[in-house]
Amino acid sequence: MRTLLAIIVLAALGWAGYWFVGAGAARAGFTAWFDDRRAEGWVADYADLSISGFPNRFDASFGDIALADPGTGLAWEAPFFQILALSYRPNHVIAIWPDTQLIATPLEKYQVASDDMRASLVLEPRLGLTLERAHFTSKGLRVTPEGQSAPWRAAELRLAADRVPADARPDYHLGFLAEALTPPGEWLSRFDPEGSLPDTFGLLRADLSVIFDKPWNRSAIEEARPQPRRIRLKLAEAMWGRLSLAAAGEVTVDEAGTPTGEIMVKARNWREMLRLARQSGALPETLAGPLEDGLTMLSRLAGNPKTLDIPLKFSGGRVWLGLAPIAAAPVLRIR
Repeated sequence: MRTLLAIIVLAALGWAGYWFVGAGAARAGFTAWFDDRRAEGWVADYADLSISGFPNRFDASFGDIALADPGTGLAWEAPFFQILALSYRPNHVIAIWPDTQLIATPLEKYQVASDDMRASLVLEPRLGLTLERAHFTSKGLRVTPEGQSAPWRAAELRLAADRVPADARPDYHLGFLAEALTPPGEWLSRFDPEGSLPDTFGLLRADLSVIFDKPWNRSAIEEARPQPRRIRLKLAEAMWGRLSLAAAGEVTVDEAGTPTGEIMVKARNWREMLRLARQSGALPETLAGPLEDGLTMLSRLAGNPKTLDIPLKFSGGRVWLGLAPIAAAPVLRIR
């Protein structure tokens, strides 16, 4: 009995020693990371840092955290932020955000509020901390651009990223779903002044695979973001009342972010979409007439005047509808 008791005591002391050593290493690692960012010219501050969770967790809690990358113009501020990990599996972490936070881009600032925002991340247990999978959820999300009083709302927002394990390339399967997405009233008044459509989008989701130029790991924050090189869009869907839009296809992306490939788009009640775009000013009048004439011809050829199935080609920095360029291609680069 004494031998067994001694073994139990020694095991407990050994585990306690492991936890305190691990907690000290975690604190030192976080402190060094913030010091390195400041040395690179970032804003990287926090009011306090605590490590808790003894004996089975390493829970890092930051108070009044602020990060700003001068290279991209992205910034983030929050009253607190938590990174939680099991002490016996430190490469699987849970990130928890506060109810309110501020996100700034070079173009706009956003006040972000939510009832519950968190993410689960599984990282490769090596120094580079390559992302293996991540699942992000936010409930009761409200995003308000600076200078506006009404937010964009979503009952729930879900994002998922899973690295394809059988592929040595940085290939990720991505998913997105927004439930009960509600634009602010001023947006609805602009795009639907007659109030003929619901206040809430019925569906907004996407399923795609992306090959990046490098894996998502710690260098994605410390150095430069991975950039997409091939995008396979399995299906993207959006429904707003009687309006429906779906897309699928594949494009390659060069180093400048210019896509080349083809996306098949299916639009139901497309004439009403054009009408709303014209009313809001999103579609210039000089383009609206010729575009409607061309789409009318395509719908007649397809035999369904209300539904369009059209291939959009991306080539030479332009979007092509048949032989006609209709717009500049988007630049697909992650800041």
